[in-house]
Amino acid sequence: MRLLFYAAKVYDRKSFEPVNEEFPEIEIDYIEHELEPLTAPLAKGYDGICAFVSADVGSETLQILHDNGVKYVLMRCAGYNNVDVDKAKELGITVKRVPGYSPEAVAELAMGLALAVNRRLYKAYNKVRENDYTLKGLRGVNFYQKTAGIVGTGKIGAAMARICKGFGMNIIAYDVYENPDLKDFVEYVSLDELFSRSDLISLHCPLMDNTYHMINIENIKKMKDGVILVNTSRGALVDTDELIEGIRLNKFLGVGLDVYEEETGNVYEDRSDEIMQHSVTARLLSFPNVMITSHQGFYTLEALEAIAHTTLTNMIDAKNGVHNGNDVA
Repeated sequence: MRLLFYAAKVYDRKSFEPVNEEFPEIEIDYIEHELEPLTAPLAKGYDGICAFVSADVGSETLQILHDNGVKYVLMRCAGYNNVDVDKAKELGITVKRVPGYSPEAVAELAMGLALAVNRRLYKAYNKVRENDYTLKGLRGVNFYQKTAGIVGTGKIGAAMARICKGFGMNIIAYDVYENPDLKDFVEYVSLDELFSRSDLISLHCPLMDNTYHMINIENIKKMKDGVILVNTSRGALVDTDELIEGIRLNKFLGVGLDVYEEETGNVYEDRSDEIMQHSVTARLLSFPNVMITSHQGFYTLEALEAIAHTTLTNMIDAKNGVHNGNDVA
């Protein structure tokens, strides 16, 4: 079985090559090009391709892949809103994803962002480097006995809930489906109630039509003054312009983002000129209570190994017609 790995980075090869030894029946070729209609013909002669959430896996791309004999599309990520699922089904292309590679990796970064913006760790670090040991601008709040609102309680949201429990926080959550594993310490409430009661709001839900721009000025105005907002899920859950409006209204103690609306193309390339000079993301960085990281929630040794193992298992299962819970189409 031959697999073409699109948009491969050095860390992809380092994580996949050792795991590939456990799957000798799979031969992997790595290319730096992102998957799109222009590069889809490169997959001719391959059984499957491996792509990321930044790829164009739309109708045109899928048709080209199908015409070149590709049977399997393996998403090495949880998100798949960039996949034309109906077209894949029409063409008989199996699409699988990695829904739960390492929930703790993302949840730990989410709490790290919350702590950093609360205690102004980035500002404190820079002040001390400049030999300034004054405490001006560094005051935070205790998380102990505050209320954490978790939006989405799948594997990552559940991991975040457990972390918040360890901090002694009261935890409320919103999800269409309640997680029975959390029933002993999480109270499920409406989204409006979560917005109004939470001191910390952490987003862990998928991007869908009904979650697109769920953080907008209308909902921001429902939140407590001095709330902390963290998003390690999908950038478009937040309307960035309206988030900026909320920041200017002094609604937020802090905002921590590992994802942002303008993540187009490969988010792991050096896109500093594009993002930081010409975007609303650059405007966000002008606020002292905002911290943005480079979509690194997944980037731990354990998570990368899990992604590699699940992706290659998905290819074997796809060939054998096995439905393992990771199916998209």
